[in-house]
Amino acid sequence: MRLENLGDRICILGPSNSGKSTLAVAIARRRGLDAVHLDQLHHLPGTDWVPRAPEDFTALHDAAILGDRWVIDGNYTRLMPQRFARATGVILLDAPTGISLWRYVRRALFETNRVGNLEGGQDSVKWAMLHHIAVRTRDNRRRYAAMLDGLDLPQIRLTSSRLIDNFYQREGLAR
Repeated sequence: MRLENLGDRICILGPSNSGKSTLAVAIARRRGLDAVHLDQLHHLPGTDWVPRAPEDFTALHDAAILGDRWVIDGNYTRLMPQRFARATGVILLDAPTGISLWRYVRRALFETNRVGNLEGGQDSVKWAMLHHIAVRTRDNRRRYAAMLDGLDLPQIRLTSSRLIDNFYQREGLAR
């Protein structure tokens, strides 16, 4: 399936540090869509990833999906029903766990101006996040795949680094 078949409201799902935000920005540039990073809506700017109050995050999320043309990256499972109700297509990224761990450590230590970072925020390597990526991701992978099996939306599943790279090249996307 091609990117153009996903319509003008695209959800990007996948494990932490699989490249969702980078892909969202690449698609937004190519297709003229607004890029929405759920991590930025969920966390308070100027912090080391401190979450907002749940009702504040929900309000920001729900306002973002009202737009006509967007690509939104992030999971936040409890809000997926309303996001999927507005979406016209879904991309599932499934980078290997080792790559996600490497990306997390690299971004936390060295990438202060990366795509999807918090404005004025600080990053640090956290044991809880390492554990989440290394252990909880296995269950999340199965859960996301099962969710997509039950959706009646156009989908693209990129289940390896090679497939992700090929998608960028085939669709003329720049990182």
